[in-house]
This record gives sequence, C-alpha cells and structure tokens, in this order.
Amino acid sequence: MTDTPFGDADHPRPAPIHPDAVLPPPMSSQPADSDPTEALNEAWANILTKVSKPNRAWLSNTTPVTMHASTAMVAVPNEFARDRLESKMRYELEELLSDHFHKAIHLAITIDPDLELALGAPDHEDEEEDLPPAQFVPKVTVGVAEPSAQPAATIDDDEVNRLNPKYTFDSFVIGASNRFAHAAAVAVAETPGKSYNPLLIYGGSGLGKTHLLHAIGRYVMSYYDNVKVKYVSTEELTNDFINAIGTNRTREFRRSYRDVDVLLVDDIQFLESKIQTQEEFFHTFNTLHNAQKQIVMTSDRPPKLLEALEPRLRSRFEWGLLTDIQPPDLETRIAILRRKVAAEKITVEPDVLEFIASRIQTNIRELEGALIRVTAFASLNQQPVDTSLAEVVLKDLIPEGRETPVTPERIIAETADYFDISTDDLLGTSRAQSLVTARQIAMYLCRELTDLSLPKIGAEFGGKDHTTVMHADRKIRALMGEQRQIFNQVSEITNRIKQY
Repeated sequence: MTDTPFGDADHPRPAPIHPDAVLPPPMSSQPADSDPTEALNEAWANILTKVSKPNRAWLSNTTPVTMHASTAMVAVPNEFARDRLESKMRYELEELLSDHFHKAIHLAITIDPDLELALGAPDHEDEEEDLPPAQFVPKVTVGVAEPSAQPAATIDDDEVNRLNPKYTFDSFVIGASNRFAHAAAVAVAETPGKSYNPLLIYGGSGLGKTHLLHAIGRYVMSYYDNVKVKYVSTEELTNDFINAIGTNRTREFRRSYRDVDVLLVDDIQFLESKIQTQEEFFHTFNTLHNAQKQIVMTSDRPPKLLEALEPRLRSRFEWGLLTDIQPPDLETRIAILRRKVAAEKITVEPDVLEFIASRIQTNIRELEGALIRVTAFASLNQQPVDTSLAEVVLKDLIPEGRETPVTPERIIAETADYFDISTDDLLGTSRAQSLVTARQIAMYLCRELTDLSLPKIGAEFGGKDHTTVMHADRKIRALMGEQRQIFNQVSEITNRIKQY
C-alpha cells in the first residue's frame, strides 16, 4: 500500500488510465487540424505560472501527454506523485485546465517509469548511517536547573516556536494517573539518550501526552548547549516523506530527520498501513538509536496493538520504556482546573471547580472546555460564576444518564442542519464568512466532544491540516467569551448532538 496524505483514506482516487488505453475520439468542437499534445503542452506551461510554488515543484516532474475529447492526460514518475496530484491538486488543475480550454476538462494521471529514471535512481546507499555519538553538554548555569525553565532566546528559533510555551513540566499537573509518565519524561529530558531510549507514552486523546512531548523538547533546548531538537507529528513526517519522494529530495529529508539530537514524534499510530513511510522511519530510527540520540513518541495505543505496523518497528518501539497515561481522578481534575483559572487570571469558587470536575470524567481537553463554557456564559450575562450557573451550562453538555458516544459525522450533520447548509459546503473550501464560522464551530465541537486527535479531525473535514483545526478550536474558544451569538450557536448545536 502506498502512502497518501492524511484525510484521503475515505476518498478513493479514480483508477489511473493506462497509457495504452483506447480513449474516445476528440470532440467535434476541437478543430480538425489542432494538435492535442501541443495544445496540452501550451496549457500546462500556462498552469505552471499560476499554481503555488510548492505545487509547482511537484508539477515540474510531470509531463503532459495528450488530449482526448475532454480528458487531459499527464504522466508522473511514481505513485507518490500520482497520490499527491489525485488527493491535493486534482480540483485546482481541472479548474485551471477548464478555464484554459473554455470547457469542462477531466484530468487523467498515469505513471511513466522513464520519468523516474530521468530524475535519477532512488537514493538507497544512506538508508542507515553511522553517525558520531550524541554529545549532551550542559550549559554553565548558577544553581540547579529546574525543569520548568524556558528555552533561551538564542536557541534555534524555528524549533522553539514549534514547541508550545504553555507545555512545560511546571505546568503539568501530576496525579496518580500520570505520575510515572511524568517521571519518565523528566528523566529523559535530564539525561537524553541514556535513561530510556526510546520512550513511548501512550493513552487516550486529551490526557497530556503532547504536553509531555513539548516539555521534554523545551527542557532539553534550555539546558544543553548546541543541541538540536525536532518535534513533528506523524502526519507531517508522512507528508514530508511524500514530498521528498515526489521532488527527488530524499537526501534532504533524511538530513532534516537525522541531523538532530532529540526526535519527538506525536501520534505514531498514524504510521499504520503506510508501508513506505514505515520503511524510511525504520532506518531513521536505527540511525538515531545507534548514535545514542533520544527518540520520544506518543501513541493512542501500546505498540502490540498497532497491528498494521511492521513487527520490526513494533519491536524497536519496545526497546526502551513504555508508559501509559490514564484519565485523571477527581483530585487531579480539580487540580487541573485550579491551575487553569490561575493561568487565565479568572476567579472561580472551589465548589464550582469541584462540580465541573465531578461532571467531566473523560479527558483534560473536555474538562477545560467545560470550564471555558461556564466562565464565558457568566461573562456574557454578567453573572457570578456559581454552582447553579455551572449546572445550567453543563446540562446541555452532559445530560444526566446519557453516555452515547458522539461521532464527528453526527457533529458535522447537526452543524450543517443548524446553519441550513449542505455537508459538502461545511466540509468544502469556501471562504464565505458564514461557512467559515460554521466550519470552525464544527471543528471546535469535534475537538471538545470526541477523543479524535487534531490530524484525525482534519481528515474528517476533507483532509484539512491539523493546524487549521487548532486555529478553529482557539478561535471559537475566544469568541464564546466575546460574542453571545457564537456562545448560543455552540450551546444549541451541542444540545442537538447530545439529545440525538
């Protein structure tokens, strides 16, 4: 099975047209003396000037073949390139071709192995390398370093900016459900490459795995000189690899993932069924591990349950330490809420925090979301935050005696119905403000009411990037405390979903 960018598994691509296939004769509207190949070459040259630079790089390795009736055939060097065009560029290319020819054009994509030969043979000689052992040299500091310290401004700004400044060891609330995972993360941060390598933290969505991953990265970058840390989601890793194959830049890809001292990979379960990416990550893992460079991963399941992962990878994931995170107990949930109100500089009475913590028992994300709803409602209505108000707000969020699982499909359907739009419009790319708001609310609700990760939610919305989901979540959270209409819309849709 070949790799495809996230979000396209449910949208099968059309079968490629074989180069020798017999296609229908040209339409009568095409001039008899026109050269279909020449016409397509001209159109393709025109398209290259209009697409974005990243897409232009992909198209530079494609070759227009010919035109048959309303079908334009182009050739690509390999399946990776075909997958990219099918999943990410087909709509744009067909639209540009249709504009050029003033009629609806269908794009047919075929593979021409000769194109790959022209690009050069795949680079295999450095699949695994012998790198010098990692050197972790502590910075000269006064006193004992604390895990909560922030990276210095002189450190690699690009990597620091990828790490959430709120996700530190100091801001992580420790309880019985996560104590061992926290201790293991601190040990790895203090002595990378030595304590537990690899470290794999697994557990349900919204329990703090990503928090610990970021905390490790920030700690290491703060307390070691000239250290290189790379944080990446598995979605990004896969897309980087696909792009590298499509643009014949596998050497650069390997350098970016191996020229590091600490590699942090989020949601490693998304490597399942991606055979080529698994192969590449296997060699990267070996190269880093042999050089005593630290590898930390998160997953929603332990390796033995990742059945679509190659056995040799599962085995390597178990070389170091496996530690899980469970849903927090009541005391930990209360402590999390206390930390949240202190960070947000808002006042909420202890009995209210205890009430919210007693009602939300699934994960931290939903717990903090409930607090946001209560405080937003109080702010909009200029009411004090008390238990009676919290009970009213949370009644719709979690009706008594109902624990029916909420699915993204239900959220999308109810949101579309509420705004009187089609699900296609909701999942589409239109930037009309009404559609954007509806789409962001649906993404926010998926984030709050389901256990899906950011990449999974993006996949449900037609393959949107995880950063788009993150932006929508933050946007709606902020607007709920500022605009009564948004708060009411979110509350009413939530009630519909919960009463389903």
